[in-house]
Amino acid sequence: MTHRKDDRMTSKGSVGMRRRTVSRRTFLASAAVTVAAATVGARGMSFAGAAESVPPQLTVAVIGDGRTGVWASLRAGAGGRNLERELGTRIIWQPGFTASLPVMEAVKAGSVDFTFATATAVVNAVPARVPIVPLAAYPLPVDEVDFLVQASSAIRSAADLKGKKIAHQNGTTGTYSLIKYLETAGLRLSDVQAVSLSGADAFTAFAQGSIDGWIHWQPATALALTKLGDKARLLPDVKTYDYAFYVARSEVAVKYPQVFAKFVKFIRETQAYIFAHPAESVALWASQGGFPPDGAEQAVYEKLIRDARLSESTAVALRPIDEAAAASTQDLADNFHALGVLPNKVGVRSFLLGAQFDAAKRAVALELGA
Repeated sequence: MTHRKDDRMTSKGSVGMRRRTVSRRTFLASAAVTVAAATVGARGMSFAGAAESVPPQLTVAVIGDGRTGVWASLRAGAGGRNLERELGTRIIWQPGFTASLPVMEAVKAGSVDFTFATATAVVNAVPARVPIVPLAAYPLPVDEVDFLVQASSAIRSAADLKGKKIAHQNGTTGTYSLIKYLETAGLRLSDVQAVSLSGADAFTAFAQGSIDGWIHWQPATALALTKLGDKARLLPDVKTYDYAFYVARSEVAVKYPQVFAKFVKFIRETQAYIFAHPAESVALWASQGGFPPDGAEQAVYEKLIRDARLSESTAVALRPIDEAAAASTQDLADNFHALGVLPNKVGVRSFLLGAQFDAAKRAVALELGA
């Protein structure tokens, strides 16, 4: 994805915010892993009577370098939008996150108020009692994830992966796609040599031939293919099953639900603008330092926009949290638990559909016309 979770690959190798990665186990260890009621977040808080005022400032997490995608377009005022004026508050953009899972730790610490989060991050946040309010969700593009293998490899399908060394970023969208892909051949994660690597490290390992395959998301894989040329190819029928969410820290969401509802609406509108103006959007991102202008990367990004393969592409379908998002995320949690990725069962469906979030959902539904 452009702003949420990828270590971007550029013509000079890996760029992006190289922050210490927070492992899933370290993250979960910071709290008691109790998920019975899954009423984390705003437990004990009610949106009823929340003040309809404006906070003095909001801190928004920037995943990756923030120079591409919805965040970049919003910050630059694409389409004449002035985010701070329209929200009536100062926005502080907090960079330095390699994925949405470490952002959950920052939310828990009170240093981030609003963020994009994949379903995998939400699933890990629930047992760790991260105080989040789920505001809206959308399904990621079904072809957002790619599976790269060496061009000379004998691997042609999921069945050929048994015993092979496969890189993925543990506990992410890539992990879930890998699990589901292996299932098509009756295999489990334990049937392969799964190695957890960031996008940048996996690209290096793959280029050096030290791994047999690499599953990851856009734009990292598309950019990697551009660099690797005929040294790599893609496996067929690899799909993405994950949902994406926008969540707010409960303390501020309780006080200012309308502000966050408007923020969600502006995200959807900005993604629609990017869709309608792909060439203009990538030129804007290039001007902000996202990549060299008029080069291979700019062409890759423009094609990904036109093909609707970036993780934000389907943000035009942003909706209040519904049964489809909750059920899909519960399936992900159940799969992760069955495979030992999560140590305990997580009742994420009941959390996402919890009545304590009804007022926030109503505010979002009103803004989105849903």
